[in-house]
Amino acid sequence: MSNDVNNVNNDLNNDRDDGRDDGRHRDLAVVERELELKLVLSPEHSIPVQARLSYRSDDPYAVHVTFHIGTDHPVSWTFARELLVEGVFRPCGHGDVRAWPTKVGGRGVVLMALSSPDGDALLEAPAAQVSAWLERTLRAVPPGTEADRLGIDDGLAELLMPAPVDELWLSDPWPSDESQDGE
Repeated sequence: MSNDVNNVNNDLNNDRDDGRDDGRHRDLAVVERELELKLVLSPEHSIPVQARLSYRSDDPYAVHVTFHIGTDHPVSWTFARELLVEGVFRPCGHGDVRAWPTKVGGRGVVLMALSSPDGDALLEAPAAQVSAWLERTLRAVPPGTEADRLGIDDGLAELLMPAPVDELWLSDPWPSDESQDGE
């Protein structure tokens, strides 16, 4: 299976997880799921909205939700994976993104309140499908290992490693202040 994020399985009941771990250098893991959310307009009225949940191991702290709203330009939101994980169990978040579990018609759902300068939205997602997708992201990059996926330590070590030209720079480039020609 390709790691191409745009190659999405349109079957609403399937996840995609392309992650492989080869030890020290990990391949890109992509976990996606298409599902139908409900945009809550009032307590009595909601409309279906197709959405794609995406997680990429090269952005290990974030989840991406893209809403297909029937236009050429889908609406995308990015927020902390931890917020959504916690939101499956208890109310969390503040400001632009909040999530909490509840029951609607006897079934478990996760509500997500999104706020932006362009407006606010309350979305209802099936808790079982969101939980299953989150579990796959947690298997791809377990909590506490996100920083390892970013390679920050390796990048810093490479940045701070002296280059051969640095050896010349670090040596005393100027002779002593005492003049050699007796002036």
